[in-house]
Amino acid sequence: MASETANLYDEARNYVGGEWRAPSADGQDVLNPATGEPFATVGFSSAEDVDDAVGIAREAFGTWRNRPIEERIQPLFAFKELLEQHQDELAELLVREHGKTLGEARGELRRGIENVETACGMPTLMQAGHVENAAPGIDETAVRKPLGVFAAVTPFNFPGMIPLWFLPYAVAAGNSFILKPSEQTPLTAQKLFELVEEAGFPDGVVQLVHGSVDTVDAILEHDDVEGISFVGSTPVARTIYEKAAANGKRVQAQGGAKNHVIVSETADLEFAAEKTVGSALACSGERCLANDVVAVEESVYEEFVDLVVAETERQVVGNGLDEATTIGPLITAEHEQRVRNYVETGVQEGADLVVDGRDVTVDGYPDGHFLGPCVFRDVTADMVIATEEIFGPVLGLVPVADVAAGIETMNRSDYGNAASLFTGSGAEARQFRHDAEAGNLAVNAGTAAPMAFFHFGGRKDSFFGDLHAQAEDVVRFYTDETVYIERWPGAE
Repeated sequence: MASETANLYDEARNYVGGEWRAPSADGQDVLNPATGEPFATVGFSSAEDVDDAVGIAREAFGTWRNRPIEERIQPLFAFKELLEQHQDELAELLVREHGKTLGEARGELRRGIENVETACGMPTLMQAGHVENAAPGIDETAVRKPLGVFAAVTPFNFPGMIPLWFLPYAVAAGNSFILKPSEQTPLTAQKLFELVEEAGFPDGVVQLVHGSVDTVDAILEHDDVEGISFVGSTPVARTIYEKAAANGKRVQAQGGAKNHVIVSETADLEFAAEKTVGSALACSGERCLANDVVAVEESVYEEFVDLVVAETERQVVGNGLDEATTIGPLITAEHEQRVRNYVETGVQEGADLVVDGRDVTVDGYPDGHFLGPCVFRDVTADMVIATEEIFGPVLGLVPVADVAAGIETMNRSDYGNAASLFTGSGAEARQFRHDAEAGNLAVNAGTAAPMAFFHFGGRKDSFFGDLHAQAEDVVRFYTDETVYIERWPGAE
């Protein structure tokens, strides 16, 4: 087993105005999901703490927005290098407070670093358009301008990556930025901000405030916050969207998911089973890109079920710091019980539980929040386990007549985050691309995770807003276009 990271932090702190400060209100313990034991505390920021941070950010924006864009991206180059240097340290800390495996943590951080790299191209991304002689004697130009103070509220499941969907773009575009990370995983954010501080951003441009619901409400209600980004469950995303809009703010709110895999009889079934199991069970199923419903053509259904069961039984449940572990613990005891309740619901609904991970034990960790993988066969599209987001290591297999029926099954979902198709047919792939109602699609890949230079899609109840995270969408979110019309009488 990899050695436990030294107890680097006893208390999560805010980073405001270039200083580390304790939040003013009491908070909660930070638990290690593998042991169930607290190893740090996090305080919650009051409305006064938020007001202080926003005021400093607003003042910093006045100077930062006027820095040449080449100057604004220089700290990002330094930040990217520091993230590379400290990737292993960050990964171990992330595993310790979240529970995912070291491999998953390293992969998450790699995806975050890709966003920093992309944001370093802001001199190009900020370019708008110019037309000479748009009208007689008139030239017309669109100019992107930063708006002020932006904030992001990020979830527990990707504490190293999701803040980097937003932070680099916001500041490279000329805004100031405040992060409110999940109170369940605050220490990864704190380590990121130690690197932010070292990278050389001016004081007040990038700030960190810890807290819970009251802290978020203070951000949503503050007059000097221009916009907010959120990633989390659908009910909270909807609430964030409504409150932010009611307070006149820009908002992008990524919600939950119920993603589907469709398996055609033309697919490489062994490959499809391997990637399907990996998609459903990675990060213990605690991710919005987990494909946990699999619609399989009836002609290959029995064969595919056997392959999925065999692949699932090869998984190893344990502490994420153990290199042999493929499935770590769930984030809290309460969430573990919630997922167990879903498994019991599936049994009561009549689905056949062919892999039952409820009795799994991990030597040396009697109080860890462990649940082994659970695989249901003969799931129907109307069952709770086929319609509601479980956020755990649970996979359901649904027989369908053909690919068209599989697409119809997935399109019934209220969610539209992601979907994958395994096929050997170009015609089926085209049909899937044309008809599937989800924002992130993949063919012969288990997880439809877009690279940083493409936006992260989402439709229906998986997303509330107009402009998504990453790439050009988020640049547009953090800027507004001013149209500049110029005419000089007498000029040719």
